[in-house]
Amino acid sequence: MVRDGLIAAHRVEVKIHVIKTTGDKVQDRPLAEIGGKALWTKELDRALLDDEIDIAVHSMKDVETIRPTEIVIAAILPRADVRDRIIGAASVAELPQ
Repeated sequence: MVRDGLIAAHRVEVKIHVIKTTGDKVQDRPLAEIGGKALWTKELDRALLDDEIDIAVHSMKDVETIRPTEIVIAAILPRADVRDRIIGAASVAELPQ
């Protein structure tokens, strides 16, 4: 989605560089035990600061509120519909009060 938007708006070539983060790799221990929320973004931050990548795209739920001063959140995509799942009923109307 971001790649297509950048190409459409700026007519630029966009190369996707996938970075597997510690948060992606370590799934057998509690988050707090291995470094907290930054596990999903510290590798992205390092790649940005080391000029390995120009931009990073990641879910905002994993982004820490206190960010390195050299890195800015420049854009946020529209939020997807939060009503995409109903558990325990076939429809909203069938949910118990």
